[in-house]
Amino acid sequence: MVDLPLDQVRTLLAVVDEGTFEAAAAALHVTPSAVSQRVKALEQRTGRVLLRRTKPVRPTESGEVLVRFGRQLARLERDARHELGMSGAGEPTRVSVAVNADSLATWFLPALAGLPHVFVELRREDEEHTATLLREGLVMAAVTSSPDAVPGCSVRALGRMRYLPVAAPGFAAAHVAGPLAEALGDAPVIVFDRVDDFQDGFVRRLGGAGAASLRHYVPTSEGFLDSVTAGLGWGMVPEVQAGPRLRDGRLVRLGGPELWVDTPLYWQQWKLDSPALAALADAVVRTAEGALRRP
Repeated sequence: MVDLPLDQVRTLLAVVDEGTFEAAAAALHVTPSAVSQRVKALEQRTGRVLLRRTKPVRPTESGEVLVRFGRQLARLERDARHELGMSGAGEPTRVSVAVNADSLATWFLPALAGLPHVFVELRREDEEHTATLLREGLVMAAVTSSPDAVPGCSVRALGRMRYLPVAAPGFAAAHVAGPLAEALGDAPVIVFDRVDDFQDGFVRRLGGAGAASLRHYVPTSEGFLDSVTAGLGWGMVPEVQAGPRLRDGRLVRLGGPELWVDTPLYWQQWKLDSPALAALADAVVRTAEGALRRP
């Protein structure tokens, strides 16, 4: 059976994290040549190409397996050191998590308040793409929209985040008249970024071809809400964010109370016997129960 030298696995992990062989060498306090030799030796040992030599470096599918292995091994080592009393004074327990922007802006952060000894590295990504970070071994857990487990991960349902089509009153009066699908197909719209298809999908559900090409790209959840409130365009806003502004009249719903879109959210995490990861998962699930609509 082929063994996996841990120094080579750690070196591969450093290259992926740092993005280049040179940066990994600086982080490991070795020469770039040593980093290259270790990665090449690991590729020869496994018989697979493990890295795409791009900038930044990206793991191949086989490389993702070893990156996950390296992170899991590091996590288990830290937990074992802690249980044996070998941790350095004040050494933090760190967990990397991918979270979509709307969850981050609304319900997710309170889950961390009761975990004073767990420090998180949050990666913001669309809920449809957070599972990719899990698959690549870049995070240990993720809030995702997929119920299908990434290999080596477990899945728990969190609930449904409801989105409402809303606009500022003046914008609605000026742009939203007649059949809603046609109106929204012509009216300026707010989208998160160039891969955001949420508003287009809503218009297609109404029978239209999609949202208008007149778009503002606003890549933060808070900025998105403020842009809609300012009358720059209409958009799909989380119910919990839209609620106060609907009540005070700064926003109005488009198309009546029967129109909304629910996005199911799931918690995926490594199948790893880690107390820190388990505590975080329990806290996230409890917080979601009070903040999201039930599955």
